[in-house]
Amino acid sequence: MHGLIGKMVAVENQRDALIAILVESTDAMPGCLSYVVAKDSEDPNGIWITEIWDRKESHQASLSLPSVRAAISRAKPLIAGFATHVVTIPISGVKA
Repeated sequence: MHGLIGKMVAVENQRDALIAILVESTDAMPGCLSYVVAKDSEDPNGIWITEIWDRKESHQASLSLPSVRAAISRAKPLIAGFATHVVTIPISGVKA
């Protein structure tokens, strides 16, 4: 499996709008086992994204999906930057 954990920073007062774009673009991503978007509890502009994929190639392929490409284009103006990015190797988890 292939995991990613990253912190994205939204433009001031645009976090909820950016989250809406991130959440709507997660339908039908082949190989995506989990995609969690969370508000940072201390940073009013911070967003944490935790992803688990069946393999690294599935994640790479998702970046070519029309829905994901459209979401990236819409999200770019709302992104101030990226703070943290970690690649993980998921071992286990609990399905909701």
